[in-house]
Amino acid sequence: MELLIASGKGGVGKSTITASLISLLSKDFKIAAVDADAEAPNLHILFGVHDWDRVEEFSAAKTAYITDACTNCGLCKDVCVYEAIYEKDGMHHIKSYICEGCGACSIVCPVDAIRITDTISGWLKVGTTKYGPLVSAELDVGKPNSGKLVTEEKKIARDWVKEGKAEHIIIDAAAGIGCQVIASISGVNLAILIAEPTPSSLSDLKRMYGLAKHFGVPSKLVINKDGINPDYRGLEEFAEENNIEIIGRVPYDSSVPRAITALRPLVEYAPDSPASRAIVEIADKVKGWFDAR
Repeated sequence: MELLIASGKGGVGKSTITASLISLLSKDFKIAAVDADAEAPNLHILFGVHDWDRVEEFSAAKTAYITDACTNCGLCKDVCVYEAIYEKDGMHHIKSYICEGCGACSIVCPVDAIRITDTISGWLKVGTTKYGPLVSAELDVGKPNSGKLVTEEKKIARDWVKEGKAEHIIIDAAAGIGCQVIASISGVNLAILIAEPTPSSLSDLKRMYGLAKHFGVPSKLVINKDGINPDYRGLEEFAEENNIEIIGRVPYDSSVPRAITALRPLVEYAPDSPASRAIVEIADKVKGWFDAR
């Protein structure tokens, strides 16, 4: 089974809950963990991964560079819509971190002095944790194709399942509904949506639920930081209107920031805390889904 943990919004506790679920479920199943936030990966921090077993360069982008044949006519600078080309000391240069490799500059160059070449988009990282294998990714500064990086991560995790190294895959999605999240949700069996009881979180939950519905992925809801806004019923009303099951309510708990500071999953750092007990109940439900597979 492929299970996606998503939110549509940052800061709602998605990675905190994901890390604890993996910690709990790994006691009964072989879990492959996928950190699908290539722009800000953090699962490896909570899982204590300091050294990676394997780091691979990932190239899915192109960039331009100017050769010595350049006559500094400036035509390339005029056509660059990304404003990646600039002039300094009478010479033209390209800011590689801005260039999208579209090739417009090379087309207009009268002396064929501009080349388009492959460039590194980021890195795929594979590590071993006490909970099972982890695949993560890191997008290089200013580079596109975060979605392709996530797709490669999922291929690695699926290979682990084929090889018998894992039985189920749990994916920690990025915030928002951009390329990374679209790549994350593709082909999964179920999405657990994390939201906090605020209008802002509800707004992003609606977008994430719409994305899941578009891809035909059923959704469940977990209300995190339950109790911080006791009079707010927006999440419950939305869940009822759309027939979304609320599978857990994780109360606001001061143990959570302390667990993050200690760089440990919450259920290990404070197993008897109210938030940990709520996550254990959620894990029991997920275990039932895994058993049913």
